[in-house]
Amino acid sequence: MAYEFSPLVRPVPLLGTLVPQGGLAKMAMAAVLGSVLMAVSAKVQVPFYPVPMTLQSMVVMLLGMAYGSRLAVATVLLYLAEGLAGLPVFAGAGAGPAYMMGPTAGYLVGFVLAAGVIGLLAERGWDRSPAKAVAAMALGHAMLFVPGVAWLALLFGVDKALAAGLWPFWAATLLKTALGAVLMQAAWKIVARCSARRG
Repeated sequence: MAYEFSPLVRPVPLLGTLVPQGGLAKMAMAAVLGSVLMAVSAKVQVPFYPVPMTLQSMVVMLLGMAYGSRLAVATVLLYLAEGLAGLPVFAGAGAGPAYMMGPTAGYLVGFVLAAGVIGLLAERGWDRSPAKAVAAMALGHAMLFVPGVAWLALLFGVDKALAAGLWPFWAATLLKTALGAVLMQAAWKIVARCSARRG
């Protein structure tokens, strides 16, 4: 069941519901926490066929849904700035400007696009409906893969880009899309129950 809200009131993302009086300091803290989650999720590998799966793209989608567009984009940009500065926040061992211009550069751009698009959809209530949450997560993953594969195609050609940057990940992407939508619905159900108890 979707989390209900009045049609006369613009939906507020999850973080705004949990922290309605979020000042600059709280938003900065949320951005730092989100960038840490991105870094941790990049390092955690889950055995999966045909290639190991990280949870990073799912974390990006969830940040977009929970934070809204502006804060989610700011969080991803902070994460990229950390990597640009040489901090070991990426899935691989490298970091810094050279790494960020390497084969994964398109996916890094895709993180920003995905966070922004999903955040905009969350601000329109898409995170409250199971079907719309799945659609938003799927669109977010598309926003991630398009620049990612396009950059690989520029470097290595279309066939190699698809073989290395898209086909191995489709099954994991479907799983993360479904899992992310389920987690979002669970979060809103908890919020609804807590609100009902307070009321």
